[in-house]
Amino acid sequence: MTRFAAVTPEPITVTAHVARVQDPRAGAVATFVGQVRDHDPSVEGEVVALEYSAHPDAQRVLGEIVGRVADAHDALAAAVSHRVGRLVVGEPALVCAVATAHRAEAFAACHELVEAVKAELPVWKREILASGAHVWVGLT
Repeated sequence: MTRFAAVTPEPITVTAHVARVQDPRAGAVATFVGQVRDHDPSVEGEVVALEYSAHPDAQRVLGEIVGRVADAHDALAAAVSHRVGRLVVGEPALVCAVATAHRAEAFAACHELVEAVKAELPVWKREILASGAHVWVGLT
């Protein structure tokens, strides 16, 4: 099974992730793109950019998440990338693609993969507001 995981400062695309999970046995490929939006319901003000930073173990953790979720759903292939650095509104921050024999498994695996990344990956974001202020999100 193909597995790909990257925590990267480079731009990421759904096209590249779909290409990584191509498999002749696959009847379905489910994808997800999480992108920077211009607002956060919990913050007052317009968001103009996000700055993501990652723990040094983030790459290893992401690989473990991909393997665990792919195995649990009998995925033929799975690819996920999370950006770090400064991203502006509209840029992809998280891209996932999962290939399975059937659509139900692809949707379920992609959903679980996204939720696990959001819950477990040691990545934090700082929201940059139009006013010049910033707000850290995800710090505990």
